[in-house]
Amino acid sequence: MSGEATSAHRVSTWNLANGLTAFRLVLVPVFAVLLVHDGGDRAGWRVAAFAAFAVASITDRFDGELARRRGLVTDVGTIADPIADKALTGAALVGLSVLGELAWWVTALVLAREVGVTLLRFVVIRHGVMPASRGGKVKTLLQGLAIGLYVLPLSGAAHTVAAVVMAVAVVVTVVTGADYVLRAVRLRRTSERTARKRADREARARGLGR
Repeated sequence: MSGEATSAHRVSTWNLANGLTAFRLVLVPVFAVLLVHDGGDRAGWRVAAFAAFAVASITDRFDGELARRRGLVTDVGTIADPIADKALTGAALVGLSVLGELAWWVTALVLAREVGVTLLRFVVIRHGVMPASRGGKVKTLLQGLAIGLYVLPLSGAAHTVAAVVMAVAVVVTVVTGADYVLRAVRLRRTSERTARKRADREARARGLGR
């Protein structure tokens, strides 16, 4: 009976939430081509790139929420979702830097933070899961807004607004990255796994002292 119950509650990898994530991955190269097409100088192509970026960003919002609400969380989705997010952000930042519209140090800093936090989560996974913080969610919103504004063919005051939003996004990206490091250190120190190891060491030390 228990085996049948487990099988009945097993979530198929082929579900709507994972389908949205896969769609977002497919949109990444489409967006990248639209962004850099013809040197990024054609307004029409830039607007098309913005549309692709916007659609991909919207699917990012809905796939996770859909998976949680309908019980469609899978190992594949858990791994693919952040990969799709980082791929979209990376394609946008690298593309804008290639076009000379965004300083390379900004792209390197943001991508280093994103990859670093992702690796950090995997490092401490044995001690517990680090959920997205409120600051992390604000960071994601600001990055998406800043990138979207930069992708659009803006000029004058509108471009100045885009630059200000990007500057704020970079600051929040760095601050929240530091916060994740502190949370990871705290999680590792206070987790049940660490407590068990400490207790085992103390027990061995007491045994040797007798």
